[in-house]
Amino acid sequence: PPPFTGVWMGDSKLCAIGVHCGNHITSHGLALNCCTDLTWFDHIVPCGLEGKGVTSLSHELGQHVAVNHVLEPFLDSFQEVFDCTLVSSEDPE
Repeated sequence: PPPFTGVWMGDSKLCAIGVHCGNHITSHGLALNCCTDLTWFDHIVPCGLEGKGVTSLSHELGQHVAVNHVLEPFLDSFQEVFDCTLVSSEDPE
């Protein structure tokens, strides 16, 4: 929920989005919880947000959702939204 970044299902974060700047280098990334063991989050304050939870696609959909099931549609959507072409380091040059 605003003003927090990421993808949320109510008060639970489904996907974390982050940017790190340091030593003249900027890096960014995201973590989409597909079939994450959510019990690990019982031991920390996720993203430093008191009173907020963490969820996963598997938990929200009530069925196992593996990373390999969402990877291709996610990457296709990413390319469409950001009008770009993704290149894998495994692709031949």
